[in-house]
Amino acid sequence: MSRKIWLGLVISLLVAALLSPFASAFPDGLERVAEDYGFLQTATGQEVVNSPIPDYVMPGIQNEGLATAVAGVLGVVITFAGITLLLKLLVKRNKSSA
Repeated sequence: MSRKIWLGLVISLLVAALLSPFASAFPDGLERVAEDYGFLQTATGQEVVNSPIPDYVMPGIQNEGLATAVAGVLGVVITFAGITLLLKLLVKRNKSSA
């Protein structure tokens, strides 16, 4: 892999680790609208997907800032690995069809 990709990965990891603990604790747009119009409490049902990292905080870590940073770093690593795997599959498939 090129040096630029590794540099981008390192920068992304640093941003995730150092800035994610400062993310806003306020609700996102959809949740805010539900609060403003008074129907948030009427939400029923189950989650479609159970997240391994609910609310962007790594379970089992007591310090909330550290738990958020770890969740951010893990998210970057999983995304990078997924994109890398997809790219390798697409390049391999493209070479075999050529």
